[in-house]
Amino acid sequence: MSRWIYEQDLVSQKYRILIAMRHDRIIRQIAADLGIGLQDLRKYFIEHLDMILLENLPARYEAALAAADHGDPVARAVGRALYTTYIPIVPPYVMDSIYRHVDAQVKSGTPLIEAAAKGRAMIREAMEP
Repeated sequence: MSRWIYEQDLVSQKYRILIAMRHDRIIRQIAADLGIGLQDLRKYFIEHLDMILLENLPARYEAALAAADHGDPVARAVGRALYTTYIPIVPPYVMDSIYRHVDAQVKSGTPLIEAAAKGRAMIREAMEP
């Protein structure tokens, strides 16, 4: 019987990736944007994202900021493409629901900043187990 060639528990390796200088900066920005504790976000990323995505986190984040949702200020404020396509924190169907809710609030007169804050709160709720 052959043994595993690689380590099965990748938590320590994933953590080392997340505390690297560029990765740490991105994690801190995402945590601040979503209003999540730094360690809580690291734990979520370790549990839900694979090694390849974690290693490419800075490039994915920078690409999202450069390309995402330029024509739609609501989508950009909520992080629609950022948190589904580039860094898949929440499933697309959940983000679509959040986006529709925030967009409806903005259309009914709620300031974009306030509506987006509620949208980020909904993202936090979607991330809870």
